[in-house]
Amino acid sequence: MTTTVAGPAAAPPVTARPARTPAPTPRWWADAAGFLAGLSLIVVTALWVRGGGIAHLGGGGWSAVEALGRLAGLWASDLMLLQVFMLARIPLVERAYGQDRLARWHRWTGFTSFHLMLAHVVLITLGYAAVVHATVLAQLWDLIVSYPGMLLATLGFAALVMVVVTSVRAARRRLRYESWHLLHLYAYLGAGLALPHQLWTGADFVSSPAARFYWWGLWALAAAAVLGFRVVLPLWRSGRHRLTVSHVVPEGPGLTSLYLRGRGLDRLPVRAGQFFLWRFLDGPGWSRAHPYSLSGPPRGDLLRITVKDLGDDSSRVAALRPGARVLVEGPYGRLTGETYRGGRVTMLACGIGITPLLALLWDLRYPPGAATLVYRARTEADLAFRTELDWLAAHRGVRLVYLLGPRAGDRPSWLPAQYADNTDDGALRQVAPDIAAHDLYICGPTEWTEAARAAARTAGVPAAHVHTERFAW
Repeated sequence: MTTTVAGPAAAPPVTARPARTPAPTPRWWADAAGFLAGLSLIVVTALWVRGGGIAHLGGGGWSAVEALGRLAGLWASDLMLLQVFMLARIPLVERAYGQDRLARWHRWTGFTSFHLMLAHVVLITLGYAAVVHATVLAQLWDLIVSYPGMLLATLGFAALVMVVVTSVRAARRRLRYESWHLLHLYAYLGAGLALPHQLWTGADFVSSPAARFYWWGLWALAAAAVLGFRVVLPLWRSGRHRLTVSHVVPEGPGLTSLYLRGRGLDRLPVRAGQFFLWRFLDGPGWSRAHPYSLSGPPRGDLLRITVKDLGDDSSRVAALRPGARVLVEGPYGRLTGETYRGGRVTMLACGIGITPLLALLWDLRYPPGAATLVYRARTEADLAFRTELDWLAAHRGVRLVYLLGPRAGDRPSWLPAQYADNTDDGALRQVAPDIAAHDLYICGPTEWTEAARAAARTAGVPAAHVHTERFAW
């Protein structure tokens, strides 16, 4: 492995005044959010019981089938709304868990909700068909065309099917992020179209004032959260800080840094390592948001992001002109100094994953010589920010380890092919023999990150000391 400790280097390229550090996130926020999510399912189940669910279930036969179908539908609706809350960018939830974890939970909850909705449709149709002695398909058609709100619910179900299909991993790999994100918005349409069915024909809604109060309140809160934190807050924050492009700097092959200026950026509640969703008002395509991390520490009048040209809208960044207006949504992510305990720290970066880790190298208050950066790239030409890294090595004692070469093809590994004879955890111990006592930050492509996390677990690093940010959706 190539270890570099640089000699004297030029001054760092970002010298503006530092921004204020946001207050730490209270530990109880995560517990409170989790408790409220669990409580919502308990309330839904209690309302079902109060509406005679247990009595119908105890009666057996097709009455029990219908009762289970009603419960499945209620759970599906509740989980669908929990999905909305997860990605409504609610500060309490976002800061407690981070977008990385919330996105995974959102996906799992979505599939669970969809399966429960399928169970609801099947069980209710079977129960009704048995009562009137009709075939299943005839009863399903009768439900769709005869019951109030069911035609809209069917259209909503079709929209949700499209969202679920495009959320399968194999399908997501074939879609650009912008296309997938646009299709994913149909989930809101699907949820909205299903609402009239619940209001007009839902047995657990029509017959119970308590149920109506609960569901109306939950729908109102979900709508307020989306509008408030996904629309109003970003527009207010963009108007307050008025970000514009200051200048554009090439960093390497297909890699461009964008410097942005604005008003009162010291009041922007952002930490090094976080990311924003950016919209560049430079012409067609401005409505599509792009998730890019800060690649430098937050400053009082200057922000920097670094973008890799992946052949999609990311190529627009290199062509942006000074003065172009920018809309922002964020900040998001928990790959920040809040998780740093002090003492020794090791960072593993691969490709564009260097950007948030570089910001953290500037930001964390580690003792001189206590930080190690392992930077994985295909070739030396792909290494970005060499001037800054050399400065950090010379002035803060950061140990730089460059891992160059193509990836190993025979097994998932965070090491390049030339080190394939090393075990993943053994190589990690070689980098830092006492790695189990370090804070470990990992950022890069999903498969590479998973391999690095697995090596850290095998090397004895406690899960609480491993901090990651996945570039996946």
